[in-house]
Amino acid sequence: MGLRFGVLGCVWLIVIVMGITIGSVTVSLSDAYKVISGETVDAVVYTIVHDIRIPRTITAVVVGAAIGVSGLIMQTLFRNPLADPYVLGISSGGSLGVALVIMGSGALSTAYGAEFTSSLGLSGQFAIVIASAIGSGVVMALVLGIGHIIRSSAVLLLLGVMIGYFVSAFISVLIAYAEPALVAQFTRWGFGSYTGVTWDRIGILVGIILVGLAIAFSLAKPLNALLLGERYAQTMGIEMRTMRWALIAITSILAGVSNAFCGPIAFIGIAVPHVTRGVMGSSDHRVLIPGCILGGGAMALLADVIAQQPGTGVLPINAVNAAFGAPIVIVILLRWYRGMEDR
Repeated sequence: MGLRFGVLGCVWLIVIVMGITIGSVTVSLSDAYKVISGETVDAVVYTIVHDIRIPRTITAVVVGAAIGVSGLIMQTLFRNPLADPYVLGISSGGSLGVALVIMGSGALSTAYGAEFTSSLGLSGQFAIVIASAIGSGVVMALVLGIGHIIRSSAVLLLLGVMIGYFVSAFISVLIAYAEPALVAQFTRWGFGSYTGVTWDRIGILVGIILVGLAIAFSLAKPLNALLLGERYAQTMGIEMRTMRWALIAITSILAGVSNAFCGPIAFIGIAVPHVTRGVMGSSDHRVLIPGCILGGGAMALLADVIAQQPGTGVLPINAVNAAFGAPIVIVILLRWYRGMEDR
């Protein structure tokens, strides 16, 4: 197991180095090291590395980790291999919260994500974070509540998708009556981007997500018990009602904060847990949660590196995620279908 963690950790570090050095302008390792160590370097290189790439790299790594762990928790909670914040409508709920704040504020800057409410100050950013987390939590609670009535994971998955469509319809109504400038900026936010989080806001993002990940890891034992069913978990002394709401809260915070700062990031939540299970060869959440932190961060940042390549302009993150994530989801569906046929 230690060797597998070592390999995953090396991949994570390599992708981080790529995130700092590779892009529309290539920066040498020596120049990147000089910037990080505080040595004198060309002003242009300093700006590229310090002001743009390091914040973007940190953002991608922590957001990828948050979404990967969110997907893992939901797949365990719903006992559904296709559950993730995007598919079950959780991201749509977060987007609705953000849309209500943004459309209501009427004040936007010209950048992505966190820059939406730069004119509103730090309190405006907290408003977006809270609104996104609440929107995500409400949708997830609704899906979970329906899950108490309908035990079929396939039907529950479809209901989650339908709830996501309903929420998206409400967002469309808001957009229809919004100012054109708000519509354009909200649409770009929906593409997903790690470039909007600057040094003055990155502490908020990293702090909230690190606390959320720590709480998620502390729940590894109850999550392991849930793998064997709710009745087994209850025999282990776990109060399921409290545990469900705790998992809803932590997932909503992780997905909602990521949504607020970077827009809805697709495919990471569904793909990373399955890739991590395959790499680590384990279903133990004490192994899977750290694995999803490393794997989610690496996958999110690698997609961003690809999106920033010369000659491509700046591709939407979700377009790159789909190119890598869709084949993984197809494999998951095929395996799931074969498993259902064998029963």
